[in-house]
Amino acid sequence: MRKLLLSLCLSTALFAVDTITPTETIDLNGTAKDMVYVDGHLVIATDMGHIEVYAMPQREKIKEVFIPDVKDFMGDIMPARVMSTDAIGNRYLLLSDSGIGGYANLFIHEEGKTTQVIGPEDKKPLIKARFIDKDHVLLGYLSNEVALFDINTKKEKYRVQLSESKFSDFALNEDKSKVVFSCESGVLSVVDVQSGKLVQTLEGQNVDNVYKVDFKNHMVAGAGQDQRGSLYDLQSGTGTYIKGSFLIYATGLSPKADKVAFAMDEKNDISIYDTFSKSKLALLKGQKSTLNVIIFKDENRLFSASDDSTVMIWDLKK
Repeated sequence: MRKLLLSLCLSTALFAVDTITPTETIDLNGTAKDMVYVDGHLVIATDMGHIEVYAMPQREKIKEVFIPDVKDFMGDIMPARVMSTDAIGNRYLLLSDSGIGGYANLFIHEEGKTTQVIGPEDKKPLIKARFIDKDHVLLGYLSNEVALFDINTKKEKYRVQLSESKFSDFALNEDKSKVVFSCESGVLSVVDVQSGKLVQTLEGQNVDNVYKVDFKNHMVAGAGQDQRGSLYDLQSGTGTYIKGSFLIYATGLSPKADKVAFAMDEKNDISIYDTFSKSKLALLKGQKSTLNVIIFKDENRLFSASDDSTVMIWDLKK
């Protein structure tokens, strides 16, 4: 009996994980729709027609950028939903809905001036955008097309259809030389950013829509509607997955890709795993709404944004 009790105690200790609550929060004027961490700043897009920029770790709001209101399908004036944002130096990107035909607006803000470079007349049903450099933006179309857009000429260097499936998300690697696209089929496409050429296809770990992806240190993580958190090693071409208990809406990899975060359950908790052993390291509790973004600042600190007005900050060491 004593041996059995000892065995049970050791087993419980082996599988025990830390439960962590947020160390700090940021309250927004609107619902968070996208978020990036660039050069010590959190840039957060909202559904109230603006982005908010915070200097970290002070959590000091240093900038807000607003774009014009739009008309909805009923003709009512309302704030534009900023779907995607990014920053490079003092230049900010805001991709929003135009309220017309499902087409997007793209604004570039710099030194107090906001310039519209894409409008509804361009008929671009865009979902996501990120800077490649100060003059070029990578675009993700609803139709699962990738395009490289020149801000100065307002023309695309290329536009490539990756599949017939609807686009879900994309993530760039660290030097922005490659990008991974996800779609409703579960197949991930790795693309050379400068040429638009498909260089690798990742499949077999998700069998349904991959809502979100991340791309760090030659590793790709996918958040699947099929309750699978997928992991691919691009160097070996191998993949695996971690099974959740609910639709997985968000994921994030640490800079070294030693850790991965998945929104694994219906309580909106964030589960942290060792990427290679798949052992669970921690459970982050406190998120109240469906997760949109998870970002690792470093190996132990994270930011998360969900479908509400609160951004949460986490420390795995506390």
